[in-house]
Amino acid sequence: MAATAVLLLSCPDRTGVVAAVADFVWRHGGNIVDAEQHTDDVDGVFFQRVEFELDGFAFERDDLPKAFWAVAERFDMDVRVHFSDERPRLAILASKASHCLEDLLNRWRAGELPAEVALVASNHPDHRALAEFSGVPFHHLPVGDGPDGAARQEAAMIELLEREQVERVVLARYMRILSPTFVERFPSRIINIHHSFLPAFVGAQPYRQAHERGVKVIGATAHYVTAELDEGPIIDQDVARVSHRDSVAELARKGRDLEVAVLARAVRADLEHRVLPFGNRTVVFH
Repeated sequence: MAATAVLLLSCPDRTGVVAAVADFVWRHGGNIVDAEQHTDDVDGVFFQRVEFELDGFAFERDDLPKAFWAVAERFDMDVRVHFSDERPRLAILASKASHCLEDLLNRWRAGELPAEVALVASNHPDHRALAEFSGVPFHHLPVGDGPDGAARQEAAMIELLEREQVERVVLARYMRILSPTFVERFPSRIINIHHSFLPAFVGAQPYRQAHERGVKVIGATAHYVTAELDEGPIIDQDVARVSHRDSVAELARKGRDLEVAVLARAVRADLEHRVLPFGNRTVVFH
């Protein structure tokens, strides 16, 4: 398919925004193929995703942000410009559990995820064969002994990601807490899957917490990572009904089915430029 441009914008809600954006695209030879919008009535903020064909458009890609500046300045917009044929370099990090990693690699091989999977990295050696089967380099970065073992391992991970020019990071059940230094290097570019319906049961062993609480639904949450543990903007969630008959192991089994689907939807939405972070929330266009 021919490449398209995507404008992700937010601004104070006022009349004329939709008309101005559409007029800009039309006047410069573009054809809009998809447009979605949302108004947050509480904060008075307007959000829009506009996708249009580049074939015949008046401006080259590099000139598009500058060309759109007059519209953005007029409406006090925050604007992100993307292109549908972008293939960001993606790193998938996982610990011992393999279900999310395996699902993402399967979807990537099937062409469902518009990215270049640059590497798989883990603090355990378990996933080498899985990564190599998919033709993806595997890196084992164990956490060494001693009080500075975790810090040295994270420094090695950061060095690896920067050396491989990674642009997006997916935590596919990577059971390490990232430091603020790590997170700051990839703002709104790290996606985590948490095996709980946040904000309930943050931290470790959420299925055990859910069992002890006697919940009737369990969930999974994909979110952008921030310095605050499990507090980042939520991209996608889902739930499944459970009962008193379900053991912790059964809750975990049901939860794994949720985790793979929720994480895949979140990663794909991010890669297709359908997510607009807004404070500690997101607007996700479908």
